[in-house]
Amino acid sequence: MARTGGRAARLEARTGAGSGPTAPAFVRRRIPVYELVGEDGLDLIESRADDLLAEIGIEVHDDIALRLFADAGATVTDQRVRFDRGHVRSLCATAPATFTQLARNPAHSVEMGGDAVVFAPAYGSPFVRDLAGGRRYGTLADFENFVKLAWMIPWLHHSGGTVCEPVDVPVSKRHLDMVYAHLRYSDKAFMGSVTHPSRAADSVELARIAFGAEVVDTSCVVLGNVNVNSPLVWDGAMTGAIRTYAAANQAPVVVPFILGGAMGPVTLAGDIAQAHAETLVGVALGQLTRPGSPVIYGNFLSSMALRSGAPTFGTPEPAVGSLVVGQLARRVGLPLRCSGAFTTAKVLDGQAMLESAVSMQAAILCGANFILHSAGWLEGGLAMGYEKFIVDADHCGALHTYLKGIDLSEEQFAMDGFREVGPGKHFFGAQHTLRHYETAFWDSWTADNASYEQWRDDGERRVEERAADKVAELLAAYEPPPIDAAVDEELRDFMDRRKAELPDTWY
Repeated sequence: MARTGGRAARLEARTGAGSGPTAPAFVRRRIPVYELVGEDGLDLIESRADDLLAEIGIEVHDDIALRLFADAGATVTDQRVRFDRGHVRSLCATAPATFTQLARNPAHSVEMGGDAVVFAPAYGSPFVRDLAGGRRYGTLADFENFVKLAWMIPWLHHSGGTVCEPVDVPVSKRHLDMVYAHLRYSDKAFMGSVTHPSRAADSVELARIAFGAEVVDTSCVVLGNVNVNSPLVWDGAMTGAIRTYAAANQAPVVVPFILGGAMGPVTLAGDIAQAHAETLVGVALGQLTRPGSPVIYGNFLSSMALRSGAPTFGTPEPAVGSLVVGQLARRVGLPLRCSGAFTTAKVLDGQAMLESAVSMQAAILCGANFILHSAGWLEGGLAMGYEKFIVDADHCGALHTYLKGIDLSEEQFAMDGFREVGPGKHFFGAQHTLRHYETAFWDSWTADNASYEQWRDDGERRVEERAADKVAELLAAYEPPPIDAAVDEELRDFMDRRKAELPDTWY
């Protein structure tokens, strides 16, 4: 396929624009966010974050990052970096408030920031679970299945990143298979590797092949989810990934990982101040690497069962904390990533969905733009559930309706329907109903709305059984989105060459 006709034509030639299922690219928020804390409270939180950075500082295990911070005016003593009050926030000022992440199919490109809301699958689980096989280590085949499912499901806007760990592939090489799977088996936006700077660089290089080097240099096409080693430590692998993505004009998603009582204090205000400080240091590093490069302000607050030391998810304190973190992200003018369908439940049960609903509602109300872990999360993130993936995605479908708010147009008041029906009669056959019956209400994939007798006679099937049927249905119907054969060959060639250069390592 000839690469002619300008940048837009070259992008279309590389991506197979126009392919794939009909789906909203992302949701526009039409409901207000929840402002929990007043301006005085936000001032106080930012002041305490400044206290942490000025008095205690943050460890940075990266000589290049240390030099960048020192050259910018921070105080560097060995690996400890301290910032004057307000300094680190000023270093973040060049980051854009909104940006677009291009997808391989431009119809699936997503906005980050503003009123945009993007749902993405869960991330990072070494195990998978399904109704037929139970809990087991994830494989590359499982990874590819989840990429295919995310592409098929209209309520998920993003392919995600490490949707499960393919533990049958060496750690040193699996990032290549994962990025290739996102690019070949989906045409939605995706995330690359962050576990080593060289793996981040490979992710960017594969993106250059798929999108074109000139597109990657001027537009965001890949995200990298980087975690602080909380409390108050940035290790070299993560800072190296930040620098790699930022230098290529791609977007790091900067995320503290705070379990109150372990990686942070047991008190919510302290956790929020710590998270804000840690996040801004990561954002600042990306801006020092390449001013104006895109970045996402990340949030991951959770708690501990203090009697046992086990992590907990879907609890009320982190949900409240997310509301405040959302206010802080808006205050510094950055797109916000929050986490979604959290649970410590081991299977798809009532606990799983109660905790997931609490977590997702907090993400919606706090104003999150990029909601990672929207589908599949089980067992505190250790397992990716096939059936949970479907039920969570179904919930995302309901949230599409919730986020739209209420339409007060004349048609919605149904005055012609009232005139036709009059008092004491039903609207079921009214012309107004017939005009809207296909779109009036959200239609669940997994809920059973039949009578008890119908449900009983159908075998008393539970939600996980219905979800398992949906997994099988989607995977059976899957057809890969088109990709230019020359681009696919170039992706495979790069992957093969890099694998030949890398030793097999399993850690």
